[in-house]
Amino acid sequence: MGFSENQNPYVITYDEYQGIDNGMFIDIRSKDEIEYGAISDTLWIPKTEIASHMEEMKNKRVVLFDQNGMDAIEVARELQEKGINAKAFFGGYVEWVLKEMEKTTITTADIEQSIRKTYHKKLFTPFAKAINQYELLEPGDKVAVCISGGKDSMLMAKLFQELKRHRKFEFELVFLVMDPGYSKANRKVIEENAALMGIPITIFESEIFDAVDTIEKNPCYICARMRRGYLYSKAKELGCNKIALGHHYDDVIETILMGMLYGAQVQTMMPKLHSTNFEGMELIRPLYLIREDDIKRWRDANHLHFIQCACHFTESCTSSDEEGNSVSKRLEIKHLIEELKKVNPFVEGNIFKSVENVNLKTIIAYKENGIKHSFLETYDEKD
Repeated sequence: MGFSENQNPYVITYDEYQGIDNGMFIDIRSKDEIEYGAISDTLWIPKTEIASHMEEMKNKRVVLFDQNGMDAIEVARELQEKGINAKAFFGGYVEWVLKEMEKTTITTADIEQSIRKTYHKKLFTPFAKAINQYELLEPGDKVAVCISGGKDSMLMAKLFQELKRHRKFEFELVFLVMDPGYSKANRKVIEENAALMGIPITIFESEIFDAVDTIEKNPCYICARMRRGYLYSKAKELGCNKIALGHHYDDVIETILMGMLYGAQVQTMMPKLHSTNFEGMELIRPLYLIREDDIKRWRDANHLHFIQCACHFTESCTSSDEEGNSVSKRLEIKHLIEELKKVNPFVEGNIFKSVENVNLKTIIAYKENGIKHSFLETYDEKD
């Protein structure tokens, strides 16, 4: 039996997909995209490797998943031309997430209980430790918890809610979502997840995606910088004195190593920063001590599905992070750390501690307030 009939010969809908008993379901997204959320009961075969799996697909009904449905249609067309009964899942991963969310039985109470019980030690404890150790929060603060729609920022919002429940001291929270031009589907994923998780989000619009859509060099870097500026501005307008971003421990150690190998400098992603453009505003990173794998375990245990980047042109551009590094370089560093761990299981902690244990007497040169200093300046001075 073949696929049900629909208007597009290369596309299959969610209902049709549900009716397939013995199909071959293939996720053709990149490894980085898979890390943000996997589709259940699928094989992972990147689209660049599809051709080497033709024999396995013969006499099977093949369903292809990508991020938004477009790449999979092209692959389905090529496979059909070679005699394979293949179709692309309509809407890709984002559509699959929305359909799965309609069926979820997970409640806000379940999610909160998992943080208080199962993942308290791995998530809430390091969250509270970072806030205390780096003095990220003070009585009377009003914090704009910036939510992008991914697993990290959504978890950060729940941890802030849990911290407020402890009532050690008074502070206020605003859960801020900036819509820089999301597609309707991507925005709906964010709104549905916020409702499911009991996060009362405040959404404001901008036209950043349209502004950077025509920029050829580092559009994602420029987009990230613009987004931060808009977040600062809106947070200040709402009476906040701090914005909180969801960078975690793994982001920190990857930044350290990336700076050394690609930037020829020793630096780190700081746990907090004073804004240079918005007087009285401060940026804090309360997930600073939380491991990404623990965030993923919490996400998967609660059957939550998040988006990677809701940008409508990310997949067709060379992405860059907020420091201007290409995402491919960050992935390269991530994989390098994974390989180093096979030889030294303590390598991640050592990378992190390396910027805590800097001995200035063994540094050839360093910069302070933009001025470079050499060890020769104090070489002949007596201790």
